[in-house]
Amino acid sequence: MPTRDEILAILDTVKDPEVPVLSVRDLGVVRDVTVGETGAITVTVTPTYSGCPAILVIEQDITAAIIAAGHGPVTVRTTFTPAWSTDWISDDARARLKAYGIAPPGRTEQGGLVQLMRARRTVQCPFCDSLETEVRSEFGSTACKSLCWCRSCRQPFEEFKAI
Repeated sequence: MPTRDEILAILDTVKDPEVPVLSVRDLGVVRDVTVGETGAITVTVTPTYSGCPAILVIEQDITAAIIAAGHGPVTVRTTFTPAWSTDWISDDARARLKAYGIAPPGRTEQGGLVQLMRARRTVQCPFCDSLETEVRSEFGSTACKSLCWCRSCRQPFEEFKAI
C-alpha cells in the first residue's frame, strides 16, 4: 500500500496541460491526498477556474500516473471551496514560470476593502526584468493569462494573472 508521500511524489510528475513547466502540485491544484485502509486513493483537486477546460485532462492524468505506478483504485474529487488562488503557486514554480517566459502572478491582497475596479500591478518582463510593460489583452492563450508587451526589449509575453 502506498504512503501519502509516495502519491504526492507521483503527482509531482503530472504536468499542467496548459503550462507544462509546472506540475499540478506546483500550481496548488492538488489540495489533499488520502490512502484508505484498502489502498484506495482519493486525490482532491481545486481547479484554477470553476470552468477550467483543463480539469478533466488533469483528472485523467492524475489517475493514469497513479495507476501506472502500480497503485489504485483512484478517485479524483473536485472541490471549489476554498476557491483556488495564485497564492498557492510555490515560489519555485514562480521562478520556473519566469524562466519559461510567463510573468508570474503577484501576491493577492488579503482583507481590506473590495475594489470595484480591478487593480493592476506593473508586470515585470520575464525576459529583461523591465517594468516598462503594458497589457495588450486581458486574455492570453488561456483565460488565466493576459498578453503583455515590453517596451524595453520589445518582446511580447504572457502574464499569469493573480486571483
